[in-house]
Amino acid sequence: MTTAGRASARRRADVAVPGGGVADAAVTDNAVIDNAPPDNAVTERPVVRPGSAEHGAVPGADVPLQIRRVTAEDALTIIGAAVGSLGLNWVLYERVLPFSGALGFWVCWYIEFVLLYLAAAGLQWNRRVVTDKTLAVLVSAGGIFASAVVADQLGYSFVKGLPAIAHANFWTTTGASVAALTPLTKGGVLNAAVGSLEVLAVASVASVPLGITAALFLTEVGGRLARPVRMIVNAMTALPSVVAGLLIYSLAIVTLGLPASGFAAGLAISIIMLPTVIRASEVVLRVVPGTLREASFALGASQWRTVWNVILPTARSGLTTAVVLAMALGVGETAPVLIADGFSNFMNADPFHGWQATLPTLIFTYIEDEGRAGFIARAFGASLALMLMVLVLFTIARLVGGGRPGELSRRQIRKLRREEADS
Repeated sequence: MTTAGRASARRRADVAVPGGGVADAAVTDNAVIDNAPPDNAVTERPVVRPGSAEHGAVPGADVPLQIRRVTAEDALTIIGAAVGSLGLNWVLYERVLPFSGALGFWVCWYIEFVLLYLAAAGLQWNRRVVTDKTLAVLVSAGGIFASAVVADQLGYSFVKGLPAIAHANFWTTTGASVAALTPLTKGGVLNAAVGSLEVLAVASVASVPLGITAALFLTEVGGRLARPVRMIVNAMTALPSVVAGLLIYSLAIVTLGLPASGFAAGLAISIIMLPTVIRASEVVLRVVPGTLREASFALGASQWRTVWNVILPTARSGLTTAVVLAMALGVGETAPVLIADGFSNFMNADPFHGWQATLPTLIFTYIEDEGRAGFIARAFGASLALMLMVLVLFTIARLVGGGRPGELSRRQIRKLRREEADS
């Protein structure tokens, strides 16, 4: 065929139409050679995906996928079930059935709420969606209940201890001048707060490094000794706190001649904190992906360098949470401190000599005299101070520990920005 014949030849091409049909378009050989579509050719519109450069987002940026969204139907179903069950429960519990009491009222309301929600959800969605939404409501209700319990404890302690905590001397003075008829304008809990911090510091220094090391042994080394070590740790979890105090009293104070002091109390509390640190740290370390270990070994790193530079930084946030949980458990112990340390209303900043008061022992001592309103107010004020101390320690630990695994801290982000600016 000549060149003119080839130029005049036509080929029929089926081109997909977005509407679903098929159109015929004449495409010449010259158009095919020049890669230029003919005038009557129908082309598909490119699909613009969210997060792409055409969509207006930064190329390569991750777009979060919203898995769950609360719709108006979800909110109205929950509100309707809550209000309807409240009215139904009031009629049945208060007017029909011979029941009384606030606790029973709210327990029956919750059961009726779940049943009404199941019925309302079953009229709107299929079985799988109803199961998913019902479990979500149950889990959310558990979280709300736990938060309500904590808020109730804080609120009750605040209300009962308000006559004491309203005075500045409660926070800045010791209890050396506190007696049976001492007004609330005198005396405070400064000595107990200092003692609690020092005893907790001793316990943390003794238990945290040992606990994390034991967790690393269980997760990274293992072997024949892993099973007996784990069995001992599980047995220590159920150990009563008074037994830890008696152990330190008989071993350190009676046998070794160590004086009863805050240091001895810290050793007793470290025995209580140790299994919590080990078990929580072991769970966190097992979550670290094995591919990180394999990549480190593939680069020629030794096991201890892999642990130090890869595993511990990755699990830093979880390890911080484990330490805070153990500290919150140990700071509230009373029996080991009374056995290994004692109680004193005077300031003693030396944890190695003399008795030291802690906030739990101060609460225990003051709450024994139920006929003294001043002591009761000081005890509830000290309990509020104890909860605030745990909250402050938790906040500091979270700031030091950082965010989620792999998330860069602000200091690391600033360092990367400076390096990018320099380059």
